[in-house]
Amino acid sequence: MPDTSKFPLILLSLVVLLGRATSAEEKKALPAASPQDIEYFEKKVRPILAERCYSCHSSTAKTIHGGLKVDSAQALYAGGDSGASIIPGKPEESLLIAAILYDSDADYQMPPKGKLPESEIAELKEWVRRGAPFPDDGSVAAAKQGIDMEEARKFWSFQPVHEHPLPETSMSSWPQKRLDHFVLSAMEKQGLSPSPEADRATLLRRLSFDLIGLPPTPEEVESFVNNPAPDAYEKEVERLLASPHFGERWGRMWLDLARYTDKTASWLDSTGQAYLYRDWVVKAMNDDVPYDEFIHRQLATDFMEETGPEDSPALGFIGLSPNYWKELKLPSEIIKVIVADEWEERVDAVSRTFLGLTVACARCHDHKFDPVTQEDYYALAGVFASTRIFECPTIEEELYAPVRTAREEVKGLEKELTALKKKKPKPEDEIAELTKKIQDIKDSTPHYNSVMAPGIVEEALFVERKGKTPQEGTNLVYRPEPRDLNLFIRGNPNRLGDVVPRRFLEVLSNENSKPFTNGSGRLELAQSITRESAPLAARVMVNRIWLSHFGRGIVNTPSNFGLSGELPSHPELLDDLAARFIQNGWSLKKLHREIVLSATYRQSSRIQENQESVDPSNIWLSRMNRQRLHVESWRDAMLSTTGELDLTMGGPSLDLKDPKNLRRTIYGTIHRRDMSTMLLMHDFPDPTTHNPQRLSTTTALQGLYVLNGPLLLGRSEKLAQRVASEIPDDESKRIQRAYELLYARKPSSKEIEIGLSFLNQPDEATRADAWTQYAHVLLASNEFLFVD
Repeated sequence: MPDTSKFPLILLSLVVLLGRATSAEEKKALPAASPQDIEYFEKKVRPILAERCYSCHSSTAKTIHGGLKVDSAQALYAGGDSGASIIPGKPEESLLIAAILYDSDADYQMPPKGKLPESEIAELKEWVRRGAPFPDDGSVAAAKQGIDMEEARKFWSFQPVHEHPLPETSMSSWPQKRLDHFVLSAMEKQGLSPSPEADRATLLRRLSFDLIGLPPTPEEVESFVNNPAPDAYEKEVERLLASPHFGERWGRMWLDLARYTDKTASWLDSTGQAYLYRDWVVKAMNDDVPYDEFIHRQLATDFMEETGPEDSPALGFIGLSPNYWKELKLPSEIIKVIVADEWEERVDAVSRTFLGLTVACARCHDHKFDPVTQEDYYALAGVFASTRIFECPTIEEELYAPVRTAREEVKGLEKELTALKKKKPKPEDEIAELTKKIQDIKDSTPHYNSVMAPGIVEEALFVERKGKTPQEGTNLVYRPEPRDLNLFIRGNPNRLGDVVPRRFLEVLSNENSKPFTNGSGRLELAQSITRESAPLAARVMVNRIWLSHFGRGIVNTPSNFGLSGELPSHPELLDDLAARFIQNGWSLKKLHREIVLSATYRQSSRIQENQESVDPSNIWLSRMNRQRLHVESWRDAMLSTTGELDLTMGGPSLDLKDPKNLRRTIYGTIHRRDMSTMLLMHDFPDPTTHNPQRLSTTTALQGLYVLNGPLLLGRSEKLAQRVASEIPDDESKRIQRAYELLYARKPSSKEIEIGLSFLNQPDEATRADAWTQYAHVLLASNEFLFVD
């Protein structure tokens, strides 16, 4: 391997030599980095700079080479003795990038003894492309002074939660629920007033999509619209909360956070069925499992006496974590980095999902914004270093014990069978005898075919050299005892600092907090999340539910409640909701109920006078936000309105490309390395990483899919056939039926006139074709895609 010890010096010297004078325009302050860019920099870029450059080009370097420092935004943008070496937003014009790419027309190719790893080059290019965001948090030297934890605990999201007195408002008759008082007060301070309540048909369509992810039937709309009872709306809320499809809608929201996949890495040698985790989440949502217990079971149900094998699939939150290929012929020093990356991913998923904190940013250094030390990171990473991904039985241990023995015996016999089949000539009698023996074992062992869930077991991983030299490869050794990790200097597992005991984050701990001693510490971690940090965990989950209902969170960085995240728009409201969420036994359904029964939720989405000029983003909620359906609800709604939707719940996933697959989209196969084109095209999140909220894009490909995609074409035919079979002789009523199915409203006289004109064809065949085209237009409309 090439000697890389001098690469940092050579590379950064090149930066100085290639630098050029910075123009006045380039010296202007760069736009503030977004929370996403900050997170990207801290996790991906700063570690490279720290590892490759800080020894010669930071405030702590004994000698600063070329006058260039790269440990603060101000120093990096100023450049060295020869000026700047990067042009933000233009990697193709940045001399640093040209040099590390080994461009043939570059004056220099650096490092001279070999290129940097491709992964590091890619990250530096992407960083410059993003505008080279670098949060100016002060120098490294300042950061080394340490974190004042007592002062840090005063930050708003770390404070205890409590109910707030209701604020005074001028429209005292408007609020329906406690939350409305806080919303109205903030609204009035901005000179705004609430919008009228949405009409009943619109309200039911909104409520149905929000709670179960499906449109209401025309019969349900008619019944609600014509129901004079004062509690008619409340009854609809209760009906939908009790629907088994509630769990499908809200389970999918959770699966985004849990980076769910149906297909795990092929090298895992696991028969665990991922769908069991998905089905467990759906059931937990339907059963309204208290959120604190929901957390405990996903991290440590195997430690909980009150749970049984039916909860084993809950461990899929960790058991389905991304796994990276480890080529054991490579030196252990390389494999240690890969393993450390896996531990980082698990720390990141757990901390962002349950705490709204980017703890993984502290792998290489103390967090640059939040009171999270490098020791905090390795204290949590030790929990996952002591946990092995492994399949778990879904039956009691006394029933599974003979199954385990039988499967081990069968595994050995199958190896013998494989060897026999390779012999020439094949010993057919021996093969037949061995095949029969294997089948007899399977048939005679009760529960032999019981399914396994992807889960975790208590085993610590150690990466060791296979021989005396790195070139001899690597061994992965699992041991039953938990382990504490050394701190990795600058995140490098080959440069070890002091051992860090497994424990919870210091800033969220109290005087009674102790190091984790119960196995890996997973149960203690889960309990710390819902006890010491209960206020933060409650705020984070309440905000996620609010975001899903309103399209915007009270905190609009839902997985970043730290200093670089956004401040809450309605802090007292979030505090009040979180406090009562805990008081109500962490019940998610009670939280949903209060939100959808509120006057805030029931408002019309139509923009009223001065709302757009005063509050274009609708931060103060003087109207309801019009929201675009997620791809799952969009597809499900098409199948529902055509009468094709198969509402069977649970079980193995099916390929979404299969035209015979008419089940809800939550049961479509999610494959990390071979994603459905339809899902990718319509903003489905990346299942390799935690996803705090869906993004919404509008692209030409989406338009082409609507025009030519098999989903729309097939549903158009089915919708035309449905309305024709239900109303065979009256075109106007057919049009009306189509509108009621798709939009939960009747068409206007003008819309009927346009439809009749288009459908007025000379014969039955052309009329049927026109109906298919007409149905296609209705399905492709924004009114079908959006919810008012």
